[in-house]
Amino acid sequence: MVNWLEQDLSSNPTPCTLAYWHDPLFSSGYHGSDPKMKPSWEALYAADAEAVLNGHDHDYERFAPQDPNGKADTQRGIREFVVGTGGRELRPFRTTIEAHSEVRNANTFGVLKLSLYPDSYEWKFVPVAEATFTDSGASWCH
Repeated sequence: MVNWLEQDLSSNPTPCTLAYWHDPLFSSGYHGSDPKMKPSWEALYAADAEAVLNGHDHDYERFAPQDPNGKADTQRGIREFVVGTGGRELRPFRTTIEAHSEVRNANTFGVLKLSLYPDSYEWKFVPVAEATFTDSGASWCH
């Protein structure tokens, strides 16, 4: 999978790259972080990707931009979203919160709306009817 990802990224160099798959590299949720995803993050980081969207944990968590080693990086870092709020039961977060976790919610079902532009992107968590939690923001691309 990583070889394919590296080849695809080098064959299609574009700004504002977003990648998505199931297991998150970083997560404060029930299942926690999955280190097997680090090589994918390394390939994306080398290609200056902007964001990674994951599921697996049944909660919502947004991380500040960071490198594959979990160090804050406002210049080239990847922002990660863990969005497992689509219908199965929600699960609480672990006692220990991962570094750079900016927003967490384990009480609200909903979806993440992403708007991708040539040089920026926006996100908005859209809760189910009558729920009040939301999260939104925007970022320029590298």
